[in-house]
Amino acid sequence: MRTHYPRTPHLPWSPGVASDDVRAADLAGLRGREVVVTEKLDGENTTLYADGLHARSLDSAHHPSRTWVKALQGRIGPGIPAGWRVCGENVLARHSLPYEDLESWFYGFSVWDGAGRCLDWDRTVRFLRRLGVPVPPVLWRGTFDERAVRALRLDTSRQEGYVVRTAEGFGPAEFGARVAKWVRPGHVQTGTHWMHAPVVPNGLGPGAALWAVRSGADPEVPALLAALGLEGPGPDGTGGGDGGAADPPSAEAALAVADAAVADAAARLDVLGRTGDARLAGVLAALLHRGRRGPLLPRLAARLGMPQARRIGDLVGLHAGLHRPFPDEERRGGLIRMTAAADLGVLHAVAGAVLAGRTGDEAADARREVEWSALHAEGAGLLGAAPMEPLRAGLREALAGPGAGSADSAEAADRCWAQAREMCARGRIVTVEEALAATWRWRSGDFPRLVQLVGVSGSGKSTFAAGLPGVDARVSLDDLRLARGSRADQSANAEILREGLDRLDAALARGGSVVWDATSLTRQQRSLVQAAARRRDALVTHAVVLTGEEELARRNSGRPHPVPPDVLAAQVRRFDPPYPGQAHRTWYVGASGAVEDAAGTLAATPDEEDR
Repeated sequence: MRTHYPRTPHLPWSPGVASDDVRAADLAGLRGREVVVTEKLDGENTTLYADGLHARSLDSAHHPSRTWVKALQGRIGPGIPAGWRVCGENVLARHSLPYEDLESWFYGFSVWDGAGRCLDWDRTVRFLRRLGVPVPPVLWRGTFDERAVRALRLDTSRQEGYVVRTAEGFGPAEFGARVAKWVRPGHVQTGTHWMHAPVVPNGLGPGAALWAVRSGADPEVPALLAALGLEGPGPDGTGGGDGGAADPPSAEAALAVADAAVADAAARLDVLGRTGDARLAGVLAALLHRGRRGPLLPRLAARLGMPQARRIGDLVGLHAGLHRPFPDEERRGGLIRMTAAADLGVLHAVAGAVLAGRTGDEAADARREVEWSALHAEGAGLLGAAPMEPLRAGLREALAGPGAGSADSAEAADRCWAQAREMCARGRIVTVEEALAATWRWRSGDFPRLVQLVGVSGSGKSTFAAGLPGVDARVSLDDLRLARGSRADQSANAEILREGLDRLDAALARGGSVVWDATSLTRQQRSLVQAAARRRDALVTHAVVLTGEEELARRNSGRPHPVPPDVLAAQVRRFDPPYPGQAHRTWYVGASGAVEDAAGTLAATPDEEDR
């Protein structure tokens, strides 16, 4: 059934009201409620369904400006449930305002379910992101405050207005009370109506290439590199190799390899049905598969945000492991452990795609290994988007109860989930009931905690640790060096490490929460600390602090005790960030100094709750 989008009433102070427009009678439907204020875009109201689309008029005829959005509907339509509709703005054609930096030619602003109800704003954003559709810029959010909304100042030479809606969802009868708009005065400023004039496309910005991939379009390698601020698919933007090859490929050769890998990855991901961020992660991992994960993570985080950057980086780092032989008797357990870090369907797609165009016995052997691994993963039911989620959700529900919101109970739940994952990998448990029975000893939270900081000197580890609540002890290798005379003295590193491990063991034996403050750049360095934690049965959290090289250099130059530039550069080269699953849980700390992503927690994220 096709549904006409209702007319949005104007706010009482909207200057752009025409004689035939609807005015909001009062604002009672907004007062006292959380609202979201988004930019009103100057385009054509358009509604998409699983099987078609229309403009505001249900019988809208063909127009050249609608050709692109029809192609978009063809790509994302399968992801729209029957009876649902996506409403948004088709901004391909320039109307009264010129746009030069759009993320897409279609922005979604509401999603209506099969019962005709508008989804709440956060769920709307998540649903549209999985389809590959952006939302208009958010200008303000909070409990409705007329003075604050009135105080919003727009550049009316490039912004048509804004729309206020409640953050919570609502039914169709409530629309007129829950949504209202402000429109600039004289907003139609062209002599000829845009539908009767030649179509002049609005300009797309670099980010449009990313949204195109999310929505299922064919990837364009130069546009993707520009969106990421890279000149080439290598770690330094020059098209270089993996840092270990004696004869890295030229920039031209690297781009050719990337083109083939990206096209192959997109085709494989489409067969798997991956859309949105999952499709983008797989495509970008194939594009950057020769890159070094350490420097790649902070660079991607600055462009894509930490969660997406981490997933791409993990795919880049892990995919080559599927090219190598692995004992079949251990394969199922190994694949289950890998689910902590990667969507195995996407990982196998990347591992296969990067072999596109390669010839010779080595490539043929690698293809066979990937195919064999995929068969095992499929047989074990691990190629879905979240194969461990039923066990995780069941354990979370079973452990919910009084006190579940406290820090201790959250840590106990995370510990139970980590132990359940490992026991599942070992083939000892399958069901939620078995997981409950196998993890009873950790439910009390009666175990020490260890937060192991991981990151290059000057990345912000100590500053982050200083803000952690409830820390009972901190073991800092720099402090131990300082006590011997100089924190820069590396001559007695073995002795310093032994002293630090002894102090760590004693602190964990006393119980409570302990922080290990050192660079811990490699897995080998981290393993010594984790061995001490295992002896004391501690919950281990990796706090991975990711800072870009330029920011590291800037911070280092202003430190009271700067690290020599060559030493800092060597640390960056050696930095091998841990993967999820190598500790009970993992925090990823960004340039903001806050945890911007986490893995290994039992609590569900909002996105997971929507699945």
